[in-house]
Amino acid sequence: MDKPSYTNMAKVWQYAEAHASELESETLRKARTDAEEAGLPQGSAAQAQLLNFITHTLNATSIINVGTGALIDTMQLVEGLHGAGQLTAVDSSARGITMIRNFFAEISDTADNKTTLRAVNTSPAVFLPRLNAGTYDLIVVSGVTSNYAPSFEQAANLLKTGGRIIFTDMLGVASQDSDKPNAMNTLLTDVEEDERFEQVLTPTGTGMLIAAKR
Repeated sequence: MDKPSYTNMAKVWQYAEAHASELESETLRKARTDAEEAGLPQGSAAQAQLLNFITHTLNATSIINVGTGALIDTMQLVEGLHGAGQLTAVDSSARGITMIRNFFAEISDTADNKTTLRAVNTSPAVFLPRLNAGTYDLIVVSGVTSNYAPSFEQAANLLKTGGRIIFTDMLGVASQDSDKPNAMNTLLTDVEEDERFEQVLTPTGTGMLIAAKR
């Protein structure tokens, strides 16, 4: 691909991200600012918007969000549930899980919200094997490199048939971990070679791998 093409693609990404940012509510914008000021970088607005859309169109009622301070993604997933269902946030970051718990506490007080919310401060390798098999519609994974492989190891067991697992930052550009790009390449190969899943890689945000359980 020549340089003008790369430039045009960058402009397309910038436009999509700017448009998604404009559509964010004031609540989301404030939450993003607060999280980033607390030293918790957030994923792209377009990525979070797509997670909301997938949650809604999948008619998901049970979600696991594995992240590292992924407050905006969590908020958009909750929005996609439209006041019903359940969401479990798994986060090994103490600061991140505190912000997510504060958000859960705020929306739990609203009369029209019937979503069951749970926030757990631990690693996915420790927590996910404890969950009931075949009961989840969607798993979203982001954050530190160590979140990814353990989540995929449990995905086929935890997801319903037709359920999805979504890995964000597949291009590894939003991480300070220099090993993440190589880890994401390995993960991509593992998912593509797993006959239990169908998958697609999309450049939304910093790269999203979406896999559906057959």
